[in-house]
Amino acid sequence: MAITVRIPTPLQRLSGGMPQVQCSAANVAELIEELERKHPGIKEHLTEGGRVRRFINVYVNGEDIRTLNAEATALKDGDVVTILAAIAGGRPG
Repeated sequence: MAITVRIPTPLQRLSGGMPQVQCSAANVAELIEELERKHPGIKEHLTEGGRVRRFINVYVNGEDIRTLNAEATALKDGDVVTILAAIAGGRPG
């Protein structure tokens, strides 16, 4: 089963500079474990206490996993998982 995972620029140093990688997993939690096996150190940037960090957004085929089944969101061959770091801040006008 091939799932395309889009890696955010700040984490591409852990993926060997690759903007996307291929993995296989039954759900998002397994996907994160697979990413950690292939790219050690990435899991600590994505999760805390076994859950995706609140400032990390994970999308499966464009849908936020928080509106699906969170880390238990099922994956299938051909899915595209996009990982994005939430950005906040700025200066009041």
